Amino acid sequence: MKPIAITRLTICGIDELPTHRNHGVSHVLSVLDPDREDPTIFGDFDPHERTILRFHDVIDDKEGRPAPTRADVEAILAFGEELKASHQDRRDGHLLVHCHMGVSRSTAAMIALMAQVEPDRDEDSIFTTIREMRPIAWPNSVMIAFADEMLGREGRLTAALQRHYAIQLERDDMFERWMTELERVREIEFGRALSKQKASV
Repeated sequence: MKPIAITRLTICGIDELPTHRNHGVSHVLSVLDPDREDPTIFGDFDPHERTILRFHDVIDDKEGRPAPTRADVEAILAFGEELKASHQDRRDGHLLVHCHMGVSRSTAAMIALMAQVEPDRDEDSIFTTIREMRPIAWPNSVMIAFADEMLGREGRLTAALQRHYAIQLERDDMFERWMTELERVREIEFGRALSKQKASV
């Protein structure tokens, strides 16, 4: 994210936050469940700017747990716009994006921010970077779909997400077990559909 003078990017979960308190974090995007207490660890960080968003990590509305909305992704992109607007005020920066486990909401948020800041960047290269940053990345498909539409990616971000899912499913069967337990079979089927298409060619 050099265009906005952010030279370091980090994705993590709540339990990993203490390991980053001395890493010069300048900006934080926290994505938390609506009823989750705010982590107190940020009091031990160097002075930084922090934005907190609260929404659930599901892909279908459940009783008391609605799926992420367009407004949630709008808030992520508004955070990105603020970073761009303030870039002249800093020489460099370290952006940390976290959710509860650093798997789904935080990776989807980082993808949206990267696609926003670098509108001409190839979508697959964004996902490659995310896998390098966070090998356990399984971005929330609802969030990616909204970001795709709002950033004018015309379905390319969603197509790259499908390829990402296929790569993750082939790499480690943990993802299928994990997402099945989380009632996100639709995402597994989305990734598997690509593999089936390739096999039939």
